[in-house]
Amino acid sequence: MLELHGVTKRFGETLAIDKISFGCARGELVGIIGRSGAGKSTLLRLINRLTDPSEGRITWDGVDVSQLKGKALRRWRRRCAMIFQQFNLCPRLDVITNVLVGVVAERPLVTSLIKFFPAEDRARAILELDALDMAGAALQRAGTLSGGQQQRVAIARAMLQEPDLVLADEPVASLDPVNAEVVMEALQTICRERNLPVIINLHSLDIARRYCTRVVAMAKGAIVFDGPPTELTPAVLERVYAGGRAARLAEPPIVRAA
Repeated sequence: MLELHGVTKRFGETLAIDKISFGCARGELVGIIGRSGAGKSTLLRLINRLTDPSEGRITWDGVDVSQLKGKALRRWRRRCAMIFQQFNLCPRLDVITNVLVGVVAERPLVTSLIKFFPAEDRARAILELDALDMAGAALQRAGTLSGGQQQRVAIARAMLQEPDLVLADEPVASLDPVNAEVVMEALQTICRERNLPVIINLHSLDIARRYCTRVVAMAKGAIVFDGPPTELTPAVLERVYAGGRAARLAEPPIVRAA
């Protein structure tokens, strides 16, 4: 289980994360919502240890990961897979090589530089692509894929790391509604079938309501709500977004007849 204990992050005089404490168990799909600048991305970067907390502790199954260094820290980053909004693929490489980047840290540098990967790794990569309906594009250049397809390749790469925890920073923000649904369904399946905790930063309340088992709302670096999506009332959203549209945001989307 992931737990944050009074975690604070300062950048100079700026307080980005303000004494956050919460936990995330296996099989939970947690959506992090809030206005731009609320601290959502910084929170994920703290969990992944891409940045260090100014105060507090981050633990996984009781182990203080906020104190890890060297090889232990690199091992944690592999166990804590990160999926980004902009995919972070190499467009000139084929899909399967992009996925195999997920095991580079475990292989000798020389073999990785010449793009030599054992048959076992290639087989695992194909299986991860197949689980996301992308095996047919294994030899296609990543740059020729649609945004939704590239995001599924990025997810396959993350899963090849065999992570204990999945973090996704606005994974559907640049996708059209159809591809956003495909990507969210893929993450939902990973959470449920592999019993992994998945934490996702989201701007869309509709997506949070539809896919997340739990929503954590942030404002000015602090958690102002933590509970099921059904409890995102106008009062809660007013605290999160502090604007006149909060009541409208609390309403479920209107489905119009064709």
